[in-house]
Amino acid sequence: MPQCEVCFRHCKIEEGNIGFCGARTVKDGAVKALNYGKISGLALDPIEKKPLKRFYPGSHILSVGSFGCNLRCPFCQNSDISWSEEAMHYAKTTDDLSKEQLVKIALETKTKGNIGIAFTYNEPLVGYEYVYDASCLAKDNGLKTVMVTNGTAELPILRKLAPFIDAMNIDLKGFTDDYYSKVIGGSRAQVMNFITEAVKTIHVELTTLIIPGENDSEEEMKELSKWVSSLKNPDGEDVPLHISRFFPRFLMTDRNATDVALIYHLADIARENLKYIYTGNC
Repeated sequence: MPQCEVCFRHCKIEEGNIGFCGARTVKDGAVKALNYGKISGLALDPIEKKPLKRFYPGSHILSVGSFGCNLRCPFCQNSDISWSEEAMHYAKTTDDLSKEQLVKIALETKTKGNIGIAFTYNEPLVGYEYVYDASCLAKDNGLKTVMVTNGTAELPILRKLAPFIDAMNIDLKGFTDDYYSKVIGGSRAQVMNFITEAVKTIHVELTTLIIPGENDSEEEMKELSKWVSSLKNPDGEDVPLHISRFFPRFLMTDRNATDVALIYHLADIARENLKYIYTGNC
């Protein structure tokens, strides 16, 4: 049976069926991206919204998303295109956008301050083929490329994409294996390996969403920021860390929003190890 090699799940998929992420299928005996070119969202955003604070600040970027995700975060803010029941209908209802059309739109919006294309909204790695094809064409046309990702992918996927990606914001969602496995259904080790490889050639910024009662301890932030301090971006600078406030949503409405004072406190703790700390949603 064909096996998907994108992430740690290594889904074995029967002909015509769909993998765990909802975005990969098997056709004619080969694993393919079911979501190739199927666009669920397209918008011109400030680069800081990705969030990227130290990559062409003040510019805009054309954000594009598809559907599917290989994690199961119960607090997902884009659940309608990630892993909710609604998301699974996108394969039949979403319009196709060719790489040529996407790059054309990006070039046309340069007059509005656009510097390139950001693959975001859902998890772009589950449809990495489209990201690769569009990024290659974007680079040929002098555009910058960005990916907003959970970093849950095998290193060969990253190495294929890396020469054509200028910047990434990667979610480092917590710093315990229990949190990754029990709360969001992921692999902390795979994400850490992905980040370690990405910073070698790509400008990387990280985001940690603080969930009350889950990943909000001083000890965890100390360990997380200490590990991040061991990394350097290609320019030799520290990797920026965005510490963001949680709001109840999707399947996690059983707790209050993260206290703003806690976000600022954890940011101060992180500053003991890191130069660039940014708070979000406060």
